Amino acid sequence: MRIATFNLESFGEDPFDAQALAPRIARLRPVLERLDADILCLQEVNAQERKGEEARAFDALTELLKGTRYETFHLAASGAGDPPERHNMAVLSRYPVRAVRDILNDHVEPPHWRRRHAEPPDEEAPPVEFDRPILSLSVDLPEGRALHLFCVHLRAPLAAPVPGQKLSAYVWKSVPGWAEGYFLAAVKRTGQALELRQAIDAVFDADPTALIAALGDFNAVDVEPALRIVLADPDDTGNAALASRQLRPVEAEVPKELRYTVSHRGRHHMLDHILTSPALAARLTQVSILNRNLADEVEDSGTPAALGSFHAPLVATFSD
Repeated sequence: MRIATFNLESFGEDPFDAQALAPRIARLRPVLERLDADILCLQEVNAQERKGEEARAFDALTELLKGTRYETFHLAASGAGDPPERHNMAVLSRYPVRAVRDILNDHVEPPHWRRRHAEPPDEEAPPVEFDRPILSLSVDLPEGRALHLFCVHLRAPLAAPVPGQKLSAYVWKSVPGWAEGYFLAAVKRTGQALELRQAIDAVFDADPTALIAALGDFNAVDVEPALRIVLADPDDTGNAALASRQLRPVEAEVPKELRYTVSHRGRHHMLDHILTSPALAARLTQVSILNRNLADEVEDSGTPAALGSFHAPLVATFSD
């Protein structure tokens, strides 16, 4: 069984235009083919409007999958049947899919924060709402067991908006305003991670030997709080008896010099992960990161390389 995750980088414009999309498909489709996945978790899948229909549909994704092994796979997507325009998550599975749902503030209430540098300042503390849900589902494996999947896209480390503190989309008016926005972005990211961790523990409560994979774009490396919350390493909890609930990153099997999924100004970062429960980790046989000739998200912006994705996909193989 091969499980993969891949951030498509805002794939699919609205309205849907197959001809305009063709250059991106020409870059992305061969990558999907190389993954040869049985389960594929995608992030940043945009949804398109259809004339006369209220709900958006994944027409661009359908076009991308044409002629690939994924065309006939089961599809589960965030948005509960009515996806927003941008940055949805989608899971394609060769195995039957069950129990699909969005998790958004089911386990964690959004914290409140009064923005002191907003103009005008907040009179009361509004909720710091999470940007996206967690896509939760299970698939029926041939052996008769369920594989529990949590497809995630955590908040990027870009400062969240603060009213009155931006001169333009990417230019801040003051350092204090930017700093408060950056803090709020970190709150969103760690809050999502906490919700993910608690959803995982709910599965462990029901089955301590559950097969679990949390995968996607975590926008965090292994030393950052968001990822450490999800991993629950005994070195952090201080309790070896809790090791049965630890998640293990599959990329640990990849040589350190090759362990990255994003390049930013020439520096490499491992932001995309597949985190596995002990029972699933015991079946791990191979890990690959398709980062050869990976485009730099800053230095290659605006070049033909940007037609693909600035994220490298990660794929892990598990024994049956």
